[in-house]
Amino acid sequence: MATLYTQADSNIRKTWILLSFFLIFIISLGWFFSYLLESPAILWIAIFLSFLMGFSSYWYSDKIVLSMVRAKLIKKKDNPELYRIVENLCITAGLPLPKIYIIDESQPNAFATGRNPQHAVIAVTRGLLEKLERVELEGVISHELAHIGNRDMLLGSMVVVLVGVVSLISNWFLRISFRGGRRDSKESKGSILFIFGILAAILAPIAATLIRLAISRKREFLADATGALLTRYPEGLSRALEKISADPNPLRVASNATNHLYISNPFRGRQSKNWIARLFMTHPPVEERVGALRGMSI
Repeated sequence: MATLYTQADSNIRKTWILLSFFLIFIISLGWFFSYLLESPAILWIAIFLSFLMGFSSYWYSDKIVLSMVRAKLIKKKDNPELYRIVENLCITAGLPLPKIYIIDESQPNAFATGRNPQHAVIAVTRGLLEKLERVELEGVISHELAHIGNRDMLLGSMVVVLVGVVSLISNWFLRISFRGGRRDSKESKGSILFIFGILAAILAPIAATLIRLAISRKREFLADATGALLTRYPEGLSRALEKISADPNPLRVASNATNHLYISNPFRGRQSKNWIARLFMTHPPVEERVGALRGMSI
């Protein structure tokens, strides 16, 4: 029988396998485009620009996100019970106390952000506080602390950089190709090979996005398992996930730019069960997450 420990190890291993494959994919793609265009600089410029964008996102994303969702910072006197839950779980996890924000929305949901544990933030909706029992709320908070402890914001920024590299080099290759540049290269390398290059440039950003989403789903499974280890009560998180996913209220402040942050997809009525749609999900299906939690022992 699987345990929460083996589940966590499995998801860490799968994440790094995906990340390693992603790096190999980008290096191979960059080499292929550079070979066709006889311009090795294209890869290095793309890496530099993507790193610059990713660094900015990593450093300032918490402020941007909190502004987008209109979250309000609270103190201990504003909600002593919530503060006690976060404080106790932080002690268990060995993490510094994050700042706590409230989003004035009726849909139960939550997310964590911040560039590192010392600058972390947890935001919960009003609906989460009103509709969940204490053990369920502890399950949600432990999941978000797991994201902080697992450095998921850093990993997410790394993946965004890699996706940016793929998009930039693919875009540049297509622009140079369709503008008629590097004609000598086309003649020397052969038109068939160049056609493969154009197909790769079109499909590569889609493939990169699919890998990014697969990594995101693995980190959700990992946060579930790690969070359950903190509370020693997987059922609390299981029940919370069921309640959150079943709640019909929309999250008005949700957007495509932030939906991956939440513990559960904030969009209601937009989730499909077919396998193609599941490839583009930021979160694993709730049924799978609950099944994994209930199917493991501590």
